[in-house]
Amino acid sequence: MNNIDLIVLVWTLVSIVAYGVWKTRGQQNIQGYLLGDNTLKWGTIGLSVMATQASAITFISTPGQAYESGMGFVQNYFGLPIALVIVSMVFIPIYYKLKVYTAYEYLERRFDLKTRMLGAFLFLVQRGLAAGITIYAPAIILSTILGWDLTGTILATGFLVIIYTVSGGTKAVSITQKHQMAVIMCGMFVAFGMLIYYISDFIGFGDAVEVASVLNKTQAIDFDLNFEKRYTFWSGITGGLFLALSYFGTDQSQVQRYLGGKNIAESRMGLMFNAIFKIPMQFFILFVGVLVYVFYIFYTPPVHFKEKSLEMVRESPRAGELAVFESEYEDIINKRKELSIAFANAENETEKTRLSNELFQSDRRSEEIRSGVKNLITEIDSSTKTKDSDYVFLSFILGYLPHGLIGLLIAVILSAAMSSVAGELNALASTTAVDFYKRIFKQEESDRHYLMASKTLTLLWGIVAILFALLAKNSENLIEAVNIVGSIFYGPILGIFLVAFFLKKVGGSATFYAAIIAELFVITSHFLSQAGYFELGYLWYNAIGCAGTVFLALILDQFPPMRKV
Repeated sequence: MNNIDLIVLVWTLVSIVAYGVWKTRGQQNIQGYLLGDNTLKWGTIGLSVMATQASAITFISTPGQAYESGMGFVQNYFGLPIALVIVSMVFIPIYYKLKVYTAYEYLERRFDLKTRMLGAFLFLVQRGLAAGITIYAPAIILSTILGWDLTGTILATGFLVIIYTVSGGTKAVSITQKHQMAVIMCGMFVAFGMLIYYISDFIGFGDAVEVASVLNKTQAIDFDLNFEKRYTFWSGITGGLFLALSYFGTDQSQVQRYLGGKNIAESRMGLMFNAIFKIPMQFFILFVGVLVYVFYIFYTPPVHFKEKSLEMVRESPRAGELAVFESEYEDIINKRKELSIAFANAENETEKTRLSNELFQSDRRSEEIRSGVKNLITEIDSSTKTKDSDYVFLSFILGYLPHGLIGLLIAVILSAAMSSVAGELNALASTTAVDFYKRIFKQEESDRHYLMASKTLTLLWGIVAILFALLAKNSENLIEAVNIVGSIFYGPILGIFLVAFFLKKVGGSATFYAAIIAELFVITSHFLSQAGYFELGYLWYNAIGCAGTVFLALILDQFPPMRKV
């Protein structure tokens, strides 16, 4: 990065923050701070909902996910449109009718205080952890690649978000997110255009897609019924449905976005915006990652994208082994390039078939060499993480985009981090203020008192998120880490709400204990899976937690002691 990039970066971020603070100056009441005075229109709601979900991890890690594993991750979102229709039909009318500030207020009215506290507590735990990961994710990668100080990057990102979130509340979050999404999508289209520009020097766009298909990067749908696979059509349409239903229907970071709408129709249209555009957006981002893979067929990639790890090996006694790997890697990359061009220019199917087989084999050999380098790194220092897919997209940005555009793309990543964290802090503060502080500690205070308490809690949760980020450890893949954290907690939360909505005769005590048992089962299953006792894709946690809560609630409610409350 040079001075032009820094100017673009700073101007973009500061102008968005300043605009959000200015537009929401003078917030005087809790209604305006937590629900934006119910003035938000569907476009702002739709973009705000999308921005809260699409964190910096989406724009850093998703292209790397496609680079490494292809387009299959898009199946994670197949249940989302169905979930949003259900939320629009069932959840939104109930929330509006009861005029709640948080989703968990409804649980006390339907069940009892302890069930409300449980739902709110589970949300605070998982969303507080996720907020820390959301700040940490771009900070660790930017600091590694750009040489920025990690602590300074975390603090700068966190405190920028705190400024406008504390200042303007929900409305400031939604307004800034609308502009952040505009910057984000502009930056992604710029990256897409630059990739096409570079690749077209060698082969056409259609040939590039065909080459990616030969290398198994374009398969978006897998109908395999193997439960051990993380991403299949079935896990997406079932586990993904439960994940999205819980996230959009019961997670306060999303509920608060559409509760600020002018009316039910505006809130529903905002969610339908996401139902229509979320999967295409994720598909596009993954496709950018596939094009990055094709790009690195013609422009030699590093044998490992974490340069610091390579430097560690070069400074060790085993530097010679790395040099051998790098020499062979360069040869195989050159061969892969020649085969790709020949494949694109092949004149008959017989020749294409022969070349596609050779191309596939050379690509597999390149991956074997990369695996050898990763093993070498681990043998030298077993504590070093060797997963480098989160560094792929940034390496392309910094290595091949012109100055100015580099600053814009870095602004995209930080804008995405800020927009997602702002929504999370706003929701964490709302839940703490309404479900705990106002309900248990200070029930009869002035509106001004609750406004100041909400702002103070926003500041405190911002500090907590920053501390989580400072204490975080690197994850194998950041976007999966966030989804895994959510999947561990979302199922039981959703189960509580489904019992509340549809099983009117089931009481609070049965639901409360059912959710606790289901949550413990999910957590145990996760750790057993991580320990290697069995394999289970994490999307299934959502379905297991939800179904377990509903089933156990029905069973426990048959016992007389559970029917008292």
